[in-house]
Amino acid sequence: MKILVCISKTPDTTAKIAFTDNNTKFDSNGVQWIINPYDEWYSLVRAIELKEKDASVTIHLVTVGTADAEPVIRKALALGGDESFRVNADSHDSYYIASQIAAVAKEGGYDLIFTGKETIDYNGSSIGGLVAELLDMPYISLATKFELNGTTATVTREIEGGDEVCEVSLPIVVSCQKGVAEQRIPNMRGIMAARTKPLKVLEPVAVDTLTSITSFSLPPAKAGVKLVPADNVAELVRLLHEEAKAF
Repeated sequence: MKILVCISKTPDTTAKIAFTDNNTKFDSNGVQWIINPYDEWYSLVRAIELKEKDASVTIHLVTVGTADAEPVIRKALALGGDESFRVNADSHDSYYIASQIAAVAKEGGYDLIFTGKETIDYNGSSIGGLVAELLDMPYISLATKFELNGTTATVTREIEGGDEVCEVSLPIVVSCQKGVAEQRIPNMRGIMAARTKPLKVLEPVAVDTLTSITSFSLPPAKAGVKLVPADNVAELVRLLHEEAKAF
């Protein structure tokens, strides 16, 4: 069985967010880049667990990005990927990125494609569904549990107010979130082996971008806290009514 895991490069959660060029570009100066946690902790690790149960499983990784994404995908190889592909393109358009991933997937003939629920920078949650549509495969999102029996997958997914259990035949696309697997740390053997594992650079297929970023903005600064003495209930009520508009 062949598994393709989608990997995205994202800023570390502690990175200071700033913008340049009249708030039209993200300022990457001094930013530490990491594997998107939903891709690393859940989809990649679940693929590794499947390989540990079945030695015939092959795990390929794919990312869409420039050369500065290679350290990130090397870390993913250190965790347990067998080989990887980097589509040499720089785009934030979901359709464009999904089209590049779908082109790689068509060429590789994968039985299972894992993505993270979303990336922690743009929070779009769109890549998995777009890839599935482009490949004409079933798509299950927000997976919290994934089990495989032969060519049949049983997937538990989060829905409003509870869980839903789906049963589907391969090939499929699944987006993963917390619960599917537990975070792992690359060991020294994996880190050393990752240096020689194949990382193939592919030129992008010709696809039109459908969206563009016109500007970024930071959330407004939080207002200060007003402390009201415990015995001044009337003032608390006034503030809730006139300023907080709570009623």
